[in-house]
Amino acid sequence: MQISQTSKKTIDACRFCWMCRHICPIGNATGQERNTSRARALGLSMVEREMEALGKIIDNMYECSLCGACTKECMTGWDPTQFTTEVKLEAALEGCLPEYVLRMVENVEKTGNAYGKTALDEGLKQEIASLPENASTLLYLGTDARYQAPEQARRAIQLLKKAGVEFTVLADEPGSGYDLYFLVGGAEETRQRMKQTAEILNRFETVVVYDPNDAKMFLRPYKEWEIGLTATIQTFTSYVAGLLETGKLTVSKSEKTYTFQDPAALARDLEETQSARKILAACGNLKEMLLHGKHTNLAGNLLMREYLSQVMDLVAKNRWRDAEGVGATCVVTASPSEYVCLKETQPEGMELCSLEEILL
Repeated sequence: MQISQTSKKTIDACRFCWMCRHICPIGNATGQERNTSRARALGLSMVEREMEALGKIIDNMYECSLCGACTKECMTGWDPTQFTTEVKLEAALEGCLPEYVLRMVENVEKTGNAYGKTALDEGLKQEIASLPENASTLLYLGTDARYQAPEQARRAIQLLKKAGVEFTVLADEPGSGYDLYFLVGGAEETRQRMKQTAEILNRFETVVVYDPNDAKMFLRPYKEWEIGLTATIQTFTSYVAGLLETGKLTVSKSEKTYTFQDPAALARDLEETQSARKILAACGNLKEMLLHGKHTNLAGNLLMREYLSQVMDLVAKNRWRDAEGVGATCVVTASPSEYVCLKETQPEGMELCSLEEILL
């Protein structure tokens, strides 16, 4: 396989190691050994030794959410998400991508999003149309929010309006490249999309990024691949926490108790765990789940939901059980992807909110 030597060493290191098997949200949901980093490494070691064809095991790579729980758990410093991502690119080059992946890639090429959506929610369109065309600050919503969680996107706009922020939202927003990066790794198509998006975002001084997955792309791969992004990138959670600190946004504290679902991209990749908690502390009381902060557990992935819907339901249900286990009744998210997955599996007697819902 034409993958990096680092990935090949990681595959050899991981293939007989069980250190992280207990923490994988997919493996815990399915109960299958194949859904662990060790199993993926073992399969890829067979491909590397020409004992198996990549096309025979490529589906297994797409059963990983790239949440990084295994990487966080590894005491010896290996990163299984790296070889998983690189192998996706190798599969694309070899022409052995699964059909469901090819359909999603084709959707991105045709419609700009992996879901094949061509029209925005009418309410969201009206909110965007109500904003000025020119502003130094851009609220970047992302494709998950725009096409899968438009209600939350509307509330994010309404919240910044409430705070008196002068900002705009692009009616024809370019993708960050997150979907292509997840589907085919660092392919040239991914890089070109990132370059085109950077050119558009560089028209603004500040870009407030609603979806943690997009924020991770802008702050990590864009820099690693030297994509010329000069605008100041700020996560939605940190930006809103700043509005509260400066008094531009005010709330009344209630006696309600919340538990926060940390998005992995925010807590692990960007090492941001306190902004959302400052917001919730201003609104009420906080009760932590057992796995929170950088130890957070996945609550769902909308791209994977396109081809593994039942597994994503199991993942979300496990997270609801984590919340119930500490006596929480209201789960709060900062991820449109996890919001949708949790909403689809919401148990009776439990409440689900986004940060902007609480603040509004």
